[in-house]
Amino acid sequence: MKRLLSLAALLVLGGCVHPNAPLPDDPYYAPVYPDLPMSQVVTTGSIYQDAYTNELYSDIKAHRVGDVITVMLAEQTRAQKSASNQISKDNSMQLDPIAAAGGNVTISGNPIDLSYNEAYDMKRNSDADQSNSLAGAISVNVLQVLSNGNLVIRGEKWMTINDGDEFIRITGIIRPRDISPDNTITSSRVANARIQYSGTGTFADSQKTGWLARFFSGPLWPF
Repeated sequence: MKRLLSLAALLVLGGCVHPNAPLPDDPYYAPVYPDLPMSQVVTTGSIYQDAYTNELYSDIKAHRVGDVITVMLAEQTRAQKSASNQISKDNSMQLDPIAAAGGNVTISGNPIDLSYNEAYDMKRNSDADQSNSLAGAISVNVLQVLSNGNLVIRGEKWMTINDGDEFIRITGIIRPRDISPDNTITSSRVANARIQYSGTGTFADSQKTGWLARFFSGPLWPF
């Protein structure tokens, strides 16, 4: 009995642990630095130097590995669905009294007849309406420059609020022509975008369904 109780306690505690919970400083979202190191600057008296980017003539928009670009989050989705089903069915049957030998056949003085009526009506309605919105900004790094000139971007932002953390993560592919002159791009122009906004800590855990409630509402519950 003690072994069973110990096993049950381990299962309960294991259900409260989230081994894949996101953590800050994930190597996957680590900052990206330029591929080539800075060469030694030789003093020649010239205004232009190969060792650094001349801001007077260069484009401030991200176009190299390690450059920073700001993604303006402007996501808004809405899904609405309505369904209605109605089924109606009526059955009736009438059997007149059985006649024989010039009269009705009776049992204990009652004529033998049969009457049957059945009515079935079913109506079902279902509605679903869901909407989500996300607004904000996050600066990310250029991870890779593809052969066609498109840029692979990736980055995250963590914010500590009271006893919990909130984070935003985004990855995707952008076109340099979609980058605004102020080095920003809207999230709607990020291809194959993966945007994640969530949190960790006490406040985030309080919004999650408990393991027992998940069991009763999950596919394993037979009723």
